[in-house]
Amino acid sequence: MIAHLASLLTPLLRLIDPETAHGIALRALRLGLAGHQSSADDPRLAITALGLTFPNPIGLAAGFDKNAVALAPLAGLGFGFVEAGTVTPLPQPGNPRPRLFRLTEDRAVINRMGFNNDGLAAYLAKFNAFPRGLVPAGANVGINKTGADPERDYPALVAAVAARADYIVINVSSPNTPGLRDLQGEARLRAILDAVNTALPQRPPLLVKLAPDLAPEGLEAVVETCAAAGVQGLIIANTTIARPKTLRSPAATQAGGLSGRPLFGPSTDILRQVAGIASGRLILIGVGGVATGAEALAKLKAGASLVQIYSAFAYDGPALIPRIKRELLAALDHEGFPTAAAAIGADLK
Repeated sequence: MIAHLASLLTPLLRLIDPETAHGIALRALRLGLAGHQSSADDPRLAITALGLTFPNPIGLAAGFDKNAVALAPLAGLGFGFVEAGTVTPLPQPGNPRPRLFRLTEDRAVINRMGFNNDGLAAYLAKFNAFPRGLVPAGANVGINKTGADPERDYPALVAAVAARADYIVINVSSPNTPGLRDLQGEARLRAILDAVNTALPQRPPLLVKLAPDLAPEGLEAVVETCAAAGVQGLIIANTTIARPKTLRSPAATQAGGLSGRPLFGPSTDILRQVAGIASGRLILIGVGGVATGAEALAKLKAGASLVQIYSAFAYDGPALIPRIKRELLAALDHEGFPTAAAAIGADLK
């Protein structure tokens, strides 16, 4: 009955302002109105990566639950892992509303949220309460818009979340915080990673989330910098500032980062490039436009060990999770892979 209510609620939420709808969805999740996975995942979907076991490779990307208020209900929907944030040291309101836009005709979203969140103290109170043993939980950290010192703030954030996080993501790729993407430059990124390593040599696996808009030479420099600094993985990729000519929605002219279906091709191409550069030295998480099991398999074949979704979940709601896993199993069978793990990097071999 609850799952049926969730399926009815999802199309109704699409009729109202997207940020308001997002808030309602989080409240519904906290109240247990979104349903719960009724059976264990097929063992063929299990992935071992980053020293962790994932029951399936389909995770929730950062941005949906910025303040870690609904992690347990989200895990209960059947995600293989969940990622909360981006959290900043101090609370900040983000950019003025409206700042979240549906591109329904394109199955896409544009956001210019600006790292709106309740700050680290409030985040930790919720994140640290997430029960161990459900699914792996990642903490995504970023810097405030004003008063930030990246070499000071990122190590402090990593240290603060390290006690509970199964993995930690350094976000240097959101297009909505002025100057943030400049931190992807080789020298600045190395300085941040060196500061993190000095402050916390023993920590959970560390990943860096990259933009899909890096030039090829910049991409190689970032990958080599991360590998040299002992980073365990990369998330490929964040939202894009590009606007493909194929976009049909009137909202396509809005400023901000584009996610959803139009990002699938470009982000998968970059994922494949990064996988070639990394040559197995880094675990990759593929994100960008995944809405079907076949698309999840394409990310795995391009070199990802894990896959994240966001926009498709916002459009389709909880029913997406069991469907995408069923489709992934069917796609694995169709292409002759015995397990999801066997498909990782198949395009590169």
